[in-house]
Amino acid sequence: MGFSVNDVVPLTQARAHLSDLADQAKAGAEKIITKNGESYVALIDANRLDYYHKLEKERIHLLLIDDVKQGLDDIRHERTEDARAALKSLKKSAKKL
Repeated sequence: MGFSVNDVVPLTQARAHLSDLADQAKAGAEKIITKNGESYVALIDANRLDYYHKLEKERIHLLLIDDVKQGLDDIRHERTEDARAALKSLKKSAKKL
């Protein structure tokens, strides 16, 4: 979703018009509030924020599933090593740094 010039609001203007901006956000608009000319915070509908959080959780779960698949593939193709030996090797490498 792109932003228009009307979606970018300076903090001083946001303070003066918070109720109107909140109504616009509730109606589906996303507002970027700036401070000193830089992006500072966003104003969005709470339900949309909840939806974004759910999407992020789903993305994390998909990444974990990919990691498990890679691990199982590594086991299947014998690309593994003993955990104690791996930790010992990592500790030796860390000492060299």
